[in-house]
Amino acid sequence: MASTAVRPASRPLNAWLCLGVPAIAAITLLLLELTSLDLDLAKRFYDPMAGEFIGRHSYFLENILHDRAKQVVIAFSVFAILGFIGSFFLERLKPFKRELGCLVLSLALATSFVTPVKAMTAVQCPWSLEQFGGHETYSELLSPRPHTDKPGRCWPGGHAATGFTLFALFFVLRDRRPRLARKAFVFAFALGSVFSISRMMQGAHFFSHNVWTAIFCWLICLGAYYYILYRPASKAERVANMEPVSV
Repeated sequence: MASTAVRPASRPLNAWLCLGVPAIAAITLLLLELTSLDLDLAKRFYDPMAGEFIGRHSYFLENILHDRAKQVVIAFSVFAILGFIGSFFLERLKPFKRELGCLVLSLALATSFVTPVKAMTAVQCPWSLEQFGGHETYSELLSPRPHTDKPGRCWPGGHAATGFTLFALFFVLRDRRPRLARKAFVFAFALGSVFSISRMMQGAHFFSHNVWTAIFCWLICLGAYYYILYRPASKAERVANMEPVSV
């Protein structure tokens, strides 16, 4: 980030990219509920001979890509919190108090929403379903849940959120370091995708679970940015930069 204490004016937000694309993705996911896409993709990772998903007992997927990777993101979040606290006392960090606060809030919201929503929706994991050696009955997202003594806890995806929550970095860097912000977006999207695929290989989530998670994380981080950091250029700033002023 730049060392100046003055926050630069924000570049205009493209409503089509920020809200239109997620909206289309959400509508597409709802339409896909009418198909068997989730089940078909899950079958690609299921070994009927072994009666389990191919990554169910993978040391790399479970211990490294799940446990250790999650711990790294948690450690990053702790450093973000320490940085935000430090911005109240350290002159070097004071110019970035709002950015650090936005980062901490985004990380917190984009991960903490998962558990209560899982409890509310009670969607079963693939590994619990009859089609994949379990005992539970599959149901679409918007359908009533079949009676069970063990409600599901698999929508949205918790581990996917661990990666997609880093969309927060894109927004925090957007105004001061736009090039680095774009790299942060690619990194967050790639990390969330890797986490998503790894859990699909283990039978923990369907494809749609992870895409919904990406949408939620994006909107949460966008909302935090809009209300905390977004500062449209004033008329004077536009004139100074010889930019056209909207009427």
